Amino acid sequence: MKRFFSASEPTPDAPGQVPASQPAPAVASAAPAGSPAQLSFEQRDGVNGSYFNWLFDNADVTGLDTTPHENQVLDALTAILASQQSGAALVRRLPGLLPQLLQSLRSDNFSGAQLSRTISNDVVLVAAVIRMANTSFKGSGTTITSVEHAVMLIGQEGLRHLITSVAFRPIIDLNSGQYTRLLAPRIWDQSERCAVANRMLAEDMGIDPFEAFLAGLVQNVGLIVTLRIMDQMSRGEKELGSEMFCARLVRDARILTCSIGREWNFPERVVTAIGEQAGMRKGVPVSPLGRLLTQSDYLSKVRILVDNERLGKDDPVLFKGLSPRAMACYRELDAIDDDVAAAPAAPAP
Repeated sequence: MKRFFSASEPTPDAPGQVPASQPAPAVASAAPAGSPAQLSFEQRDGVNGSYFNWLFDNADVTGLDTTPHENQVLDALTAILASQQSGAALVRRLPGLLPQLLQSLRSDNFSGAQLSRTISNDVVLVAAVIRMANTSFKGSGTTITSVEHAVMLIGQEGLRHLITSVAFRPIIDLNSGQYTRLLAPRIWDQSERCAVANRMLAEDMGIDPFEAFLAGLVQNVGLIVTLRIMDQMSRGEKELGSEMFCARLVRDARILTCSIGREWNFPERVVTAIGEQAGMRKGVPVSPLGRLLTQSDYLSKVRILVDNERLGKDDPVLFKGLSPRAMACYRELDAIDDDVAAAPAAPAP
């Protein structure tokens, strides 16, 4: 599978800034453009705490110690990590059509007509491709109804991002128990926003935009898998969500993500960057993609919390140390529609 996710030669242009849809305060002590944010431990810890409080929507769980129910979930996750069980077996596999499409998109001489015929075999992809083309060219006075026309407008890089997003979206099974049903859409929303932020900021940092996008999109695969464990052990009560539980859960879930990523043969830089988030400590070197992922994870969580009125949009502490480019990225992280996570469409021919 590794060849499906290797970066192709062309890279998308950095997206232009759009009018701010979310005001943000002036940034004090901003980092230079193109450099990763110098976020303090207090900044990240405060935002993570607020995010998981919102995620579990459980103000009643306030203790620092884990509950017996939480220990059961953590023990089950630890057992999976320690066993020979395949992590990838716990999630849905990529639909057979999608690897074929990703393989075709690696070629510099890809055929728009051939891709259109392949995409036409999947009604979900047909809807996503046409919707993205019309979203990208909204206001032009033309409605795109042809798959072949949409493929040519979106371009090769846009299709790689769009198809990858569609490939991983089925990880969420809304027919599952209460935790998957309630939490998985929120986690996926944050993953998509993080992926978009990663892609927007990658080129300025000399990082492959597609690898950056992939790292943001899949970093929470292990966490979504863990929701199934919560569902299986749930007694219908809100007993999960303490501070210590969330800290251990996220750490172990990211280790599971790395295991799944290696089984799927993701690029090693992607797996390394995700793993670094699980063991981040002061003074320990972090890869460029790992630093970018930390920043984008922070930006996406802040934006979600501000949108849901869990944090104040004018709090200067939230934005301390962020570069002007990071702030521009933050302002663009609106809630993402099904197809908007894909890369910007190619210029009209």
